[in-house]
Amino acid sequence: MRMRVKIAVAALSLAVAGCRELPDYFVGDRTLARVGRAELQLSEVASVAPEGVTGEDSAAFVKLYVDRWVRRRLKLREAEELFSDAAADIEQQVEAYRQALLIRKLERYCVDREVDTVFTEKDIAAYYDAHKEDFRLDGTLVKGRILRFAEGYRQSKKLLELMALPQESRQKELRDLCEKNDFTMTDFTGSWVDFQEFLSYLPTLRSQSYDPVLASAAVQQMRDSHSHYYFQITGVRRAGEPIPLERLRPTIRRILFNQRQNEVIRRYEEEVYARGVEEKEVKIYDCDTNE
Repeated sequence: MRMRVKIAVAALSLAVAGCRELPDYFVGDRTLARVGRAELQLSEVASVAPEGVTGEDSAAFVKLYVDRWVRRRLKLREAEELFSDAAADIEQQVEAYRQALLIRKLERYCVDREVDTVFTEKDIAAYYDAHKEDFRLDGTLVKGRILRFAEGYRQSKKLLELMALPQESRQKELRDLCEKNDFTMTDFTGSWVDFQEFLSYLPTLRSQSYDPVLASAAVQQMRDSHSHYYFQITGVRRAGEPIPLERLRPTIRRILFNQRQNEVIRRYEEEVYARGVEEKEVKIYDCDTNE
């Protein structure tokens, strides 16, 4: 083993020295290193050399590449000697992996060529309606909004009245007041959020349960030492109920894509099988008679 290493290192030194003597060492071909019967040719290094590398950088690149090649070959040779009994099994695994890679590449080619990745709202809604029972919440979701303003604001009653009125004209008046006074309105009326996230905008305690606030759609209040809060919960989905469609659209798109992908692959397999039989490339023998 030590002798092989000395030979390899000597080959490495000669190869690097030889490369430095060449005015353009990527011209022509020559052996740079040898480990046992395996040889590293200059053309192999040239094929992976970065574009524009010259001078000392080129010599350094060759030296590094040759060094790594020698070390890898020595390790490979050592492994072949130690695990010679497992050679057949390794070859079988390598062949199985090669076949799997080729088949996966073929399937990806078919999918990229044939699968339609556009899913309409009708497609998504239809899947959701058919599989709603498969999607259940493990926590509470809410829709609503939270208004935060300074404690002691003189028109707090007006804010409360406006927040309770659904008319667009009154809501615009509320928005104008908030903008004029730099009040904070956090609006979740258009999307479902976790109840705990909603509560994080309010002066709540982690140790306390706030489930009772879910029972009312009216405007409710909280305070802390600096601010007054009006909040309104406009929608509730509790744990165990179906997950809202809005939160499932990306998931359903992935499911529908996988379905289409699998269908394309299955259909292609059937076409290949039928063609093989028709062209008499396939013959299945009876296991009992071997005929």
